[in-house]
Amino acid sequence: MRQIVLDTETTGLEASQGHRIIEIGCVELVNRRLTGNHYHQYINPRRDIDQGAIEVHGITAEFLADKPPFEQVAADFVDFVQGAELIIHNAPFDIGFLDSELQRLPDEQRLMADVCTVVDTLVMARSRHPGQRNNLDALCQRYEVDNSQRDLHGALLDAEILADVYLAMTGGQTALQLTDADDEGSGQTGGEKIRRLAAGRAPLPVIEPTAEELVAHRAQLDAISAACEGDVVWRSLAGDN
Repeated sequence: MRQIVLDTETTGLEASQGHRIIEIGCVELVNRRLTGNHYHQYINPRRDIDQGAIEVHGITAEFLADKPPFEQVAADFVDFVQGAELIIHNAPFDIGFLDSELQRLPDEQRLMADVCTVVDTLVMARSRHPGQRNNLDALCQRYEVDNSQRDLHGALLDAEILADVYLAMTGGQTALQLTDADDEGSGQTGGEKIRRLAAGRAPLPVIEPTAEELVAHRAQLDAISAACEGDVVWRSLAGDN
């Protein structure tokens, strides 16, 4: 599965008011692993940048003066994301700007929905953490993702950080290697060899919960059930009704 984690920076907040994209940053995941392949492009918007936007990302019109306009980089960008699943935080914002840019192209007008599918990590985070702050900085703190270099927003840096957050939020990287290094070339693939515990090993101790811990456990299940608007699977599996 090929996924592209994407972020943009813009001249302002509303594409409907003529604001434009000035930076696109993408990093590639294949089978939930970062490949090192990325797409990064600064873009000349041919218009002024709102001062409030500059305070967020630090990109000025002077810096972008010699950069290509979107129509000159559109084909390379579309080729990079074609057929992938895009991972975006607050996807309507970025997709709205990308659709606006694609609709300006003189030769072929299309939408991002014609190119790839989209997963919105903000929607995902709100579902997992209702009632909490779910911006990228808050998620970095929650999932212990290092964002110490994020003094200003930057599309490529934010895409890299979001990739780490997405992997942590959805269970981490996959393809855990369970075979010995000596097995390479033996025809076995990762995960086919099972390591057995030594015979005669003493059983692990079982510590029973106290009455207070059981009460706290049931209260936590009630809270999870209310947040999910349905019963939780642990309660039915354990017979805890």
